[in-house]
Amino acid sequence: MADTRPTRPNGFSLVEMMVVLFVMALLASVVVLMLPGDADRLRRESERFAARVSAARDEAIAGGAPVAVVVSEAGYYFEVRRAGAWSPAEGQGLSLSNWSDGTTVAVAVAGGQTGGRARIVFDTVGLASSELRLHIARGKAARSVTIARDGAVRADAAS
Repeated sequence: MADTRPTRPNGFSLVEMMVVLFVMALLASVVVLMLPGDADRLRRESERFAARVSAARDEAIAGGAPVAVVVSEAGYYFEVRRAGAWSPAEGQGLSLSNWSDGTTVAVAVAGGQTGGRARIVFDTVGLASSELRLHIARGKAARSVTIARDGAVRADAAS
């Protein structure tokens, strides 16, 4: 007796293949969107710098000793005035930090002077020795960080 059942073709139908390809494309686009871009990396870096400078200001107030931040195009570090001399600051986030690869920094001190390096000292009441504005760029993204004379630190999108 012959088998009368209809034979089913092997393989996938065109609709099944299209659904699988659509799902794979959707997942790939989610992964690409989740990768941090230049703007996101720059935002995190500028906010981390602003937070560390704010912590240094707080340390000057709480510790009763002046704290300085030295900023250059290569990176930044903090110093504390102890026993009449400046020494490297100790503690999390106050050690030497380099800007990440691909980040460019322009330093502008109060009065419009620009240079490769600036030093701002926070006194024991939290006032800064001068104003400082950093222009930080990475790729097409740019941000600015401002340290005001009253010790306020602000990280904004570049204007």
